[in-house]
Amino acid sequence: MFKLLRRLMLGIVVLAVFCIGCASTPRVHSPLHILFVGNSLTYVGNLPAVLDALASANGRRVQSDMIVEGGATLAQRVADGSVARALRGKHYDTVVLQERGGDAICSSSKPDYCPAAEAALASLTQLAREHGATPILLGTYQTAPPISKVLVETEAAAARRLSIAYVSLSERARFATEFAPSANWFYTDGGHPGHDLILLESVLLYRQIFGQLPEATAFSVDAPMFTPHSKFSAPLPTSLVIFSKDTEQAYAYSADRVAKALAIAERASR
Repeated sequence: MFKLLRRLMLGIVVLAVFCIGCASTPRVHSPLHILFVGNSLTYVGNLPAVLDALASANGRRVQSDMIVEGGATLAQRVADGSVARALRGKHYDTVVLQERGGDAICSSSKPDYCPAAEAALASLTQLAREHGATPILLGTYQTAPPISKVLVETEAAAARRLSIAYVSLSERARFATEFAPSANWFYTDGGHPGHDLILLESVLLYRQIFGQLPEATAFSVDAPMFTPHSKFSAPLPTSLVIFSKDTEQAYAYSADRVAKALAIAERASR
């Protein structure tokens, strides 16, 4: 009887240790799926792929797709139904919306772009929510100080009216050029984002999505570095694209460049 009792007690102890080990085993989390909807401001330098790589370097799994086209507006994406089809075909946790630069403040020669931009933002916001995704408005930028401030105020007001998160960029981009003037903030045409501006956007989106800044860790992006001339079909995963043979197929960010982006994210005004 004593031997039987001892065996039972030993079995309970082993089972308890085994269960503790089970409880402490890390679970494999599903990746966070993000859909980017935008234009050349989104795809030049491959913002979705940079965000994915930044997240991976920080121990997080993110898989991003994008629906993009050079010079495209959000109103076009509402009209062609591409975002609706993408949301019906796959679950996305987050939808990042980026308008053409300046459309929110009627800087275009066509004044009807302002109401169209806000109406499209509202439509895509509702569509994202209907499919269980969190919408985020990613701002655009203007280099002239007075216009930049108005742009940020206008974008922020639109986001407040829709009760969605807003990641402002224009004033941060202006601050960045003063903080680190030698960095690659703009593409060679002077208008599209350069690699460091894409990095800053990724850092800001990372903070918005995960509630904290990433670490100042070097990382590499194994994806095409799209140019303003890249051609796309919508909707399209980031890895599939028609691009010229001279397009870079990877890009590396040093820890120092990430640290600069983090400093700007912390210090730049909203």
